[in-house]
Amino acid sequence: MSSTDLLVVKLGGGAGLDLAAACDDLANVSRQRPLVVVHGVSDAMNQLCAQLGIEVQTLTSPSGHSSRYTPPAIRDVYVRAAEHTNTELVTQLRRRDVSAIGFVSDSVVVRGSRKQAIRAVMNGRIRMVRDDHSGAIKSIETAALREALAQSQVPVLPPMAISEDGLLNVDGDRAGAAVAGGLGASALVILSNVRGLYRDFPAEDSFVEQVALPQIDSALDWAQGRMKRKVLAAQEALAQDVATVIIGDGRVSDPVSNALRGEGTRFTA
Repeated sequence: MSSTDLLVVKLGGGAGLDLAAACDDLANVSRQRPLVVVHGVSDAMNQLCAQLGIEVQTLTSPSGHSSRYTPPAIRDVYVRAAEHTNTELVTQLRRRDVSAIGFVSDSVVVRGSRKQAIRAVMNGRIRMVRDDHSGAIKSIETAALREALAQSQVPVLPPMAISEDGLLNVDGDRAGAAVAGGLGASALVILSNVRGLYRDFPAEDSFVEQVALPQIDSALDWAQGRMKRKVLAAQEALAQDVATVIIGDGRVSDPVSNALRGEGTRFTA
């Protein structure tokens, strides 16, 4: 298998993803080409917070990007949710005879830096948040990933970065883009709990099948909520010479294969 065929798949962490169907498809895809999986943790984190009686809070930037508010105590819960999700995904893939390996906790390969101050809109006013343990992605340590791929393993990565401030919550979609760019992947598939990008969600007649890089600003305007991060990830991957990014539906059978066959929204340079 040629490294030029490398595929990075970001599994959405939201409720609605059919994990069993996704793992079935990932197992089939891994037998055809090199594969790296990056996963989200949002639903697992929400469930764990509910069990612990912790209120889930989000931060919304003035430009409309939303992210989980992660002060130190919540960061520790986030790490637990990420580790649990990673272990479950690796276990599911191994049951399908995939040589999956988790890169979590002491083997995190994403390097980041904590955002010391975040501008967020609260009660209609812009405020500075200084205790958040979210991070900006700085680099990917690709050596360990390349070694795993050379041994025909499937690396499975959580949305976490290591930094001088310890482990950080990072955006999984953008982590997927950074990994795809760092490894020189030919394609990035981002699975979500919707079909793809819409100009006017959820009107089906506004579904967007293709976006070329010069249209990316319009696509960011169309995107709502978490979809903005996915479109931003597509832009970042294309800027790092990833040829194709597809945002597809993770709720269906064969979600990755469907995306590669033309389902979803396809982003190209």
